Amino acid sequence: MTRYLWATMIVAAGAMPTVAAQAETGSQCAPRADIVKALGDKYHESVAGRGLINPNVVLEIFVSDQGTWTVVASDIKGQSCVMSVGEGWDSPTITAAIPRA
Repeated sequence: MTRYLWATMIVAAGAMPTVAAQAETGSQCAPRADIVKALGDKYHESVAGRGLINPNVVLEIFVSDQGTWTVVASDIKGQSCVMSVGEGWDSPTITAAIPRA
C-alpha cells in the first residue's frame, strides 16, 4: 500500500512533459544514482531495459524478481524522475491479460 501512495505522488509528478521541467518545478526527482540506489534497496529492482526518448533523455525500466517495476526518465545532466510504477511484471501474465481480437 505504501508503494501505491508513493506511486500516486510520483505519477502526478510524472505528468510534466520533460525531466528538465520536473526538476525546475521541484517535482519528485533526484540524481539518477540516488534513485537507482533507492530502487535497489527498497524494491530490489534493477535495469531491465532502456531507450532514448530524445538525444537528451533516456527512459529506463527497472524490474524486480517479485514483479514490481518502475519507469525512470533521466536527462544528460544525471537528473532523474520516476514516471510510473506498478506490480505484476511478468511477460506471460501480461500477454494473457491482453484481449484477443
